[in-house]
Amino acid sequence: MESQVQQPGNNSQSLLTNSGTTRRAIKDKATRVGVSIGGTMVFVALLLIFFYLLYVIKPVFDGASIKESTVVTEHSDISTAKTLMIGSDEQNQVLYKVSSTGHVQFYDVNSGSLISSFAPSLPQGTSVVSSSKSMPSQQMFALGLSNGQAMVFGIKFGVSYPNNVRTITPEVSYPAGEEPITIDSNGEPLTNLAFSLGEDKISFAYLTPTNQWRIERLEGEENMMTEEIEWTPESALVEDAPIHVSKVMITPDQRQLLLKTTDKVFIYNINYLDELSLLQVLNLEINDTKVSDVELLAGASSLIVSYDSGLISQYFQVNSDKGRLYQPIRSFDDIAPVGAMATEFYRKSFAVISPEGQLTLLYTTSQRELLSEKFDIPQAKALSFNPRSNGLVVESQGKLHLFAVNNPHPEVSWSALWEKVWYEGYPEPKYVWQSTSGSDDFEAKLSLMPLAFGTMKAAFYAMLFAVPIAIAGAIYTAYFMSSTVRGFIKPTIEIMEALPTVILGFLAGLWLAPLIEENLPGIVMLLIALPVSILVSAFSWSKLPIRWKQRLPDVYQELMLIPVICFVGWLSFALSPTIELAFFGGDTRAFITNELGITFDQRNALVVGIAMGFAVIPTIFSIAEDAIFSVPRHLSNGSLALGATQWQTLTRVVLLTASPGIFSAVMMGLGRAVGETMIVLMATGNTAILEWSVFEGMRTLAANIAVEMPESAIGSSHYRVLFLAAFVLFIFTFFFNTIAEVVRQRLREKYSSL
Repeated sequence: MESQVQQPGNNSQSLLTNSGTTRRAIKDKATRVGVSIGGTMVFVALLLIFFYLLYVIKPVFDGASIKESTVVTEHSDISTAKTLMIGSDEQNQVLYKVSSTGHVQFYDVNSGSLISSFAPSLPQGTSVVSSSKSMPSQQMFALGLSNGQAMVFGIKFGVSYPNNVRTITPEVSYPAGEEPITIDSNGEPLTNLAFSLGEDKISFAYLTPTNQWRIERLEGEENMMTEEIEWTPESALVEDAPIHVSKVMITPDQRQLLLKTTDKVFIYNINYLDELSLLQVLNLEINDTKVSDVELLAGASSLIVSYDSGLISQYFQVNSDKGRLYQPIRSFDDIAPVGAMATEFYRKSFAVISPEGQLTLLYTTSQRELLSEKFDIPQAKALSFNPRSNGLVVESQGKLHLFAVNNPHPEVSWSALWEKVWYEGYPEPKYVWQSTSGSDDFEAKLSLMPLAFGTMKAAFYAMLFAVPIAIAGAIYTAYFMSSTVRGFIKPTIEIMEALPTVILGFLAGLWLAPLIEENLPGIVMLLIALPVSILVSAFSWSKLPIRWKQRLPDVYQELMLIPVICFVGWLSFALSPTIELAFFGGDTRAFITNELGITFDQRNALVVGIAMGFAVIPTIFSIAEDAIFSVPRHLSNGSLALGATQWQTLTRVVLLTASPGIFSAVMMGLGRAVGETMIVLMATGNTAILEWSVFEGMRTLAANIAVEMPESAIGSSHYRVLFLAAFVLFIFTFFFNTIAEVVRQRLREKYSSL
């Protein structure tokens, strides 16, 4: 009878087996959960980056907004004369109004009360016959007196902190001294006065009683003994100038005088009074429209002309056969008829208002209509921005209306970022990236096209250098190389990927770039001779007798190319001076620049291509080599057994099977090249140009972000456009990776049956 009692050993072994299976199942499940959580977190991190970039970028494309904050009633007991200028301080706490007689009123914004008033102290027996205001950024005005004298005044705001409370004290200053300046020596009245005041020079223009326009210039020099400014006068008559002039302007640099008639502007060169000449007669007439007003834009390089039909045009000087002449550049249509106009202090924005109170904010360079809104301010006489451009003062029906303006990014638009823009001083529309300058009236030029182009250019030359070497090396290493040599070569190349790119950039900028410049013929000869010599060596080896080949073990046949490569490299550099002297006059760089008309930068695309190619080669080589080596042996053995040669097996079986991995390797290398920062930062001149020339540099998106992000003001247009550049770079890499994955999957499906 068979025993029913189980052996103790069998029971314990079963329990151990069940326990091990349970632990393994727990580990497998924990691993699956961990991998799922990790993958999910990566996806969430990418989404957070994506949406954070959008969060920072979005305000750039928002329009402007404006809101009325205060209304101050003017005091009629001061002066009822025509308004010359209005404005406010930087903090929008004090408003002021200047009349054509020089009287000034200062109002407190919060209470609406009159803080103080100013009346000019005129010489006895004289009166004000004309007045003029400066550019908005200068906040000055001048009075022309009946005795041939002029007085210049400025609006200033002093800031103090008594008892830790900020107090703004308005005052009227005397930039040219308190004493009146004698302009007309005959004591004739100064009518139609215009002026411009610089650091050491003042220019006045006025109409004499004999209906002649006269320029009077005073150049100041500090007396070493008394430390007082001594003025030296100089004058000139403007010949054949129009008499019936509605507006007179002198540019802040005191080089041009502009006389506006009904529909023309006469522009004179007054840089040197002894060479005074008429530069241009600008015809403003358009169909049957009437010119409403003409103003100088910030920087005084452009004229803004408004018409009663609602058309507004911008003019600035452009090089021509007859010199630099004003010409129409761009226009704004369908704007309400303009009653008054004001320009910002430093940016290219301006505001116009219709007699019905339709207020419109415009920006010239981006050609954007930022805002158009109607307010209860009919028959507005004047308007003006504050220094920070976040406040707008409008005078209407005896009241000063203060508006809070939110207009932080007027210069950015889709066209300004991706299309050609005609900037002031440029001969034609161009793609330009120039974010900073030392000038207050500088206009940021934020076109992303040169940066995107530079990124593609750098990646193209890097891939042109890296792909043939990496793919060919991967094919030979995986398919033809002996396992002994492969075990040494593959880890060596993969270790190159750990080399910091800052080291490659440092070597490229300080060693490789001068080397290429000094031996350019040798470098070109090396790029041609090296692959040719390798092919010739391989062909020669194939023709050698079998007994000669057997003297070198098969394991080390690849190493015979080392002396060939070293010799070709030495020979190319040794012959470089001789070739340069024989064919390029001893200076290849001068020949390329002068004879071929090609710009040559020491740090150029050739340097970047070689340096960044070395950074990309390990990535492409490693992935492609793994893909080729992983092709099942039975596929190649079967092909060889059917009579195919090794080359036929490689091209028609192995490479087709490995093509998804090879393509992924190339796309991974391209993604690395597109996002590379330090090499292009250190090995190029970082010039934002659109040239495919291998001898010129470029500026990439990544390098530009690295260079300019530390110096950008947080929240500024420059800052947000840099984040936009990062977003574009993010989209580039996402696009390439997506394409790579789609193509890889299709290649895998196509050749999976092999």
